[in-house]
Amino acid sequence: MARDKPEAAAEAEAAPERSYREQLDFLNPIAQPLASRKLTRKLYKCIRKAAKHKQIRRGVKEVQKFINKGEKGITVLAGDTLPIDVYCHIPIMCEDRSLPYAYVPSKSDLGAAAGSKRPTCVIMIKPHEEYQEAYDECLEEVSSLPLPL
Repeated sequence: MARDKPEAAAEAEAAPERSYREQLDFLNPIAQPLASRKLTRKLYKCIRKAAKHKQIRRGVKEVQKFINKGEKGITVLAGDTLPIDVYCHIPIMCEDRSLPYAYVPSKSDLGAAAGSKRPTCVIMIKPHEEYQEAYDECLEEVSSLPLPL
């Protein structure tokens, strides 16, 4: 039984990755504001840098806890998470505390950007001086996205 796992992992790695356009077909109805293709790449890059310095919060429970504690950062949510009840309260919490947030199309890409093989549906990027320029650029673009009604 333990021998089956490496074969399944090899098959998953061999599967072709979906393009940004193809990932949009799997979005939730609440995935607004959605990051553009360019902003999505910038956010993934910023997440990778933040993960190196251990400056990310990953997962609904952890992100929710630190939003309640008043921690600042950019919240990035995956747009293809089902059921949406799992994380539909996070954008409301961000709006109440005037924290910027954006949706990206894929939870597997979001988890991979954080350095994990496991998909994740929400990540908070905390500011840090090592990647401040990339963080500020992402913060400016995410803040300029129109909020849903």
